[in-house]
Amino acid sequence: MNSTTPCVSFIGIVDFSQDARWLFLSESVSDLLGFEPRDLVGRPSLELVHPDEFRRIRKMHYDTIRQDKAAVLAYLRLKHKDPYKGYILCAVSRTVVHNVLVGSVSFAAPGAKAMHNASTAQEVEVVTPSAKDFELRRWGDPSPMPPSPVPEITLPAIITGAPPPKAGGPAKEKEASNKKDPELEVITFSPLPTQSVRTALILDRFTVNCTVIYCSNDQLLSTTHAMGRPFFDFVVQRDEEIVRSWIDVIKAWGVNERGQPSDGGFGFGKFKLFAQGRDSSSRQSEPTPSRHRRGSHARSSSKNRPSRSHASHSGPASSSSRPKPSRSSPTSPTDDERPVDAIFSAHSDGILVILRTTS
Repeated sequence: MNSTTPCVSFIGIVDFSQDARWLFLSESVSDLLGFEPRDLVGRPSLELVHPDEFRRIRKMHYDTIRQDKAAVLAYLRLKHKDPYKGYILCAVSRTVVHNVLVGSVSFAAPGAKAMHNASTAQEVEVVTPSAKDFELRRWGDPSPMPPSPVPEITLPAIITGAPPPKAGGPAKEKEASNKKDPELEVITFSPLPTQSVRTALILDRFTVNCTVIYCSNDQLLSTTHAMGRPFFDFVVQRDEEIVRSWIDVIKAWGVNERGQPSDGGFGFGKFKLFAQGRDSSSRQSEPTPSRHRRGSHARSSSKNRPSRSHASHSGPASSSSRPKPSRSSPTSPTDDERPVDAIFSAHSDGILVILRTTS
């Protein structure tokens, strides 16, 4: 694909079926692959996979579910709607969230962003051979060049002119012949293993209070209770500032080379979720900034990212239109406070947050 390909990302959700059917796609899919969300919802996502990579991607889909993976990344080719544009090399992230796979698809190009995405993912798998440049080694990864085995060559075989036995002898040959090609194995999806209890939220990245625009299930939050409300209504008050700072960082990461909203790797954190909800618009005034944070150069790195000063003094947009929050005191611990692990990632259309109860 040429340099005119938009460096954007879209959020996608697929089901556990063998075809991995699309359940949700954000609007930026049209910029990257040419399809409108309505063109793909209900259709198999594997239809877009390059034929040479189909078997491996299908098995990867199954392994992701079976192993209950989270924040993993793969580089593969997906078909563009315009046949003249062929297949686009994409970075595809995925996380198992209860009974669906939630993730994103972005245009893959070499550079600092690709390094950042790969270094923050829990696992990276390169499917398309030309994407080997994106395969980065990290601490603890096994060596890509294991030592070569020494062939077992006996002196009599060389003297008599007979062909030397293969390394490992007859036992190894028999073992190799019995070994099945993993790509040819029959893949079954029933019964599925028990998955971790996770909930996925999509937040509006263009609002100060990050309005919840999608909630995948009712495992940790009530979907009807959360939709349309600021995400921070569900963060305990004492953790709000640190969670806001994390999201500010995620927004700064999620900007492409042209300064446009895009993907930016994964961020991980832990905070207390307030499931009942509160009114986060009635925030206390900010303490005086320390001398280490004086100045505005760190807050103006992106035109698309709201500054911390706006977050400190602005009320929520259209507060009268959202459901009236509970007036329970957020400062005293209640049964609704639940420690959660969170995975944050920014994309062109929003911020994806995956929540899981802390074990």
